[in-house]
Amino acid sequence: MPKIERALISLTDKSGAVDFARGLAALNIELISTGGTAKLLRDAGLPVKDVSEVTGFPEMLDGRVKTIHPRVAAGILAVRSKPEHMAALEAHSLPRIDMVVVNLYAFEKVASEPGVTLERLIENIDIGGPTMIRAAAKNYQDVAVVVSPSDYPSLLEELNANNGSLSRETHWRLAKSAVALTAAYDSAITERLALVDAPEEALPQALNLRIPRTMSLRYGENPHQAAALYARGEEGIANARQLQGKELSYNNLVDLDAAWQLIQEFSDPASAIIKHTNPCGCAEQSTLADSYRKAFEADPISAFGGVLAFNRTVDEETAAEIAKTFIEAIAAPGYTDAALAILAAKKNLRLLAVKGGASHEHVVKSLSGGMLVQTADTKALDRTTCKVPTDRQPTDAEWRALAFGWKVVKHVKSNAIVYAREGQLISSGAGQMSRVDSVRFGATKAVLPIAGAIVASDAFFPFPDGVEQAAGHGITAVIQPGGSVKDPDVVAAANRLGLAMVLTGVRHFRH
Repeated sequence: MPKIERALISLTDKSGAVDFARGLAALNIELISTGGTAKLLRDAGLPVKDVSEVTGFPEMLDGRVKTIHPRVAAGILAVRSKPEHMAALEAHSLPRIDMVVVNLYAFEKVASEPGVTLERLIENIDIGGPTMIRAAAKNYQDVAVVVSPSDYPSLLEELNANNGSLSRETHWRLAKSAVALTAAYDSAITERLALVDAPEEALPQALNLRIPRTMSLRYGENPHQAAALYARGEEGIANARQLQGKELSYNNLVDLDAAWQLIQEFSDPASAIIKHTNPCGCAEQSTLADSYRKAFEADPISAFGGVLAFNRTVDEETAAEIAKTFIEAIAAPGYTDAALAILAAKKNLRLLAVKGGASHEHVVKSLSGGMLVQTADTKALDRTTCKVPTDRQPTDAEWRALAFGWKVVKHVKSNAIVYAREGQLISSGAGQMSRVDSVRFGATKAVLPIAGAIVASDAFFPFPDGVEQAAGHGITAVIQPGGSVKDPDVVAAANRLGLAMVLTGVRHFRH
């Protein structure tokens, strides 16, 4: 196993650095360092050699040039098993560097600052760090490259157990982590610089998807498919904290995300029940418990084994209602202690605490030979741009029901039809090949009375038959995008049936 005799330490994130360096020094490993890191270690009483002593050249250009030097590069890149490499080091009195402990300028943190300037972005592009990391990773068999403070404890343990040596397996693991870091770093720079002078809604010229794997899943949608979860940042379902229950499945995560995106549409206490990515229950009421009761009563059969999401902390009353039936998983901003105590009896129930709202990043879907990318559908209903082409205007109560239905239908698989009242989903017709079939299916699925409800359609009615079918069940108003060549016929049917109709001019397909 390669023995570590000399380590070069140059860090932006200095967490744990002193303890790690102290552990290295205790093993008689010589420490070389740069700038602020050298000062930190020296102030901690550790013997440190400045990198300028190795290069024979001072740090210069505001720190831009520190480690970019043949005396550093050669000490890292020399292959110990090649006599000619060792002879070259000896001929030029170049020290071997056996460990490189480096992390990079916090480019992504700086890039996220509001109003950050191009000059500040450029100054936070690391040059020497990636150079050293790539050099050490290339010579992984002889040089250990350490890029994460989380590795410090286990490396010290292994070094102490093996008289200052690390196994080849550890060298290889560290090298792979290092290469992944520089790749992600370059990707972050590429993506951010592409936005400079570009419109905010512009899609990237190249799609870079370097996202770390955070969880291996038992399988994908079906047992014969492999699956894993990849995540970045701290928000959303992918970064949720699981509080209890069985491990999450691929399908759980897909449904939880659908539920979480839907629930973010509402400002008052709201609940969503999802089955196979479609809402079978959704309600917005004055209390969370009431919203759940209203959501559940829309389709108790489908709710069995469903996935829930709430836009408020789950309280004791709501938890007591949830506990009455079998639920697979719940996503919420949090849970009271009393709620957790009630739900703890359901040991397999997966509870997730989720930060942040719905993601407004790009939507990415794979297809054979490539990827499709689009901006997220965040368009909200704007009454000032809506048109009411029917003789009858919606009443205030109908407007509130139409606005609620419009929020929900955006999250139903197309062709999508939603029957709703103010603050409550009655039923939905999802994923049918014709819109009139979605209208018919939604009515067939309804447990609650449809009479007096409204209908929301994610896209225009191509013929009057959908509106006529819905009117036969007693609905009073319709909200839809409009835009069909048959709009006059559809409006005429609504007038004949005494319906109020709102045209939004916005379509919400969800394939």
